[in-house]
Amino acid sequence: MRYIDKLPDPKGEAAVLGTFVHEILEDLLNLDSAERSLATAKKIAGRVWEETAIDEDFISLCLAEDEVKAFKWRAWRLIEKYFAIEDPKKVQVVEAEQTLAVEIDGVPFYGIVDLTERVGSGLRVVDYKTGKTPRARYVDDKLSQVWLYAAALAETDNEVSEVRLMYLTSGPIDRVVDTNEVSKAVITHRKTWDALCEAIVKNDFPHHVGPLCNWCPYLENCPEGAIEVQRRFGPRS
Repeated sequence: MRYIDKLPDPKGEAAVLGTFVHEILEDLLNLDSAERSLATAKKIAGRVWEETAIDEDFISLCLAEDEVKAFKWRAWRLIEKYFAIEDPKKVQVVEAEQTLAVEIDGVPFYGIVDLTERVGSGLRVVDYKTGKTPRARYVDDKLSQVWLYAAALAETDNEVSEVRLMYLTSGPIDRVVDTNEVSKAVITHRKTWDALCEAIVKNDFPHHVGPLCNWCPYLENCPEGAIEVQRRFGPRS
């Protein structure tokens, strides 16, 4: 519905907040290490807020004045937690917000890496997360993204030694690069691409319903999703 039918995909409040926080961290880490202080982050937040406040995605949230204040405080608390987790002055930044557009095993890959940093073992890929830390059984699924980043960076002759999911709410999840996990992520990427290509040729896009249907922006265009939501949560008001 987003990529084929080109229907609008309005961002929710969590996504807009995540973008706001990411932009603050990007600007902070692009400074010389000595300048990366909490006071500087506050100034950056003020500047980034001016852009966020007039962004269509933020405006579409239709937040009341007190909700806007709460939004800004939630974002700032995440920045404060980041400083509590690590000292950004000690981060050896290689590149922040690096755009990758490569082919992995013959399949197109596009992504934006939050941070690549130099560590003792070599190069570490970092992906910042503003949501809740996943339960243990979901961690492997979340790591698949950074495994793919490692594979994509290898295509640019940058070998990654570590990956990190940096949950600003609780702290990092670190892994030493596991070639088997990277291979599994690449194979899944290949299978997903093949399935998409087949679906486009056949014009057949089977639905997959579940509890997240209740938060889907395309629910009004998806009868199956609407039935699933009513079954799980009752009639929508």
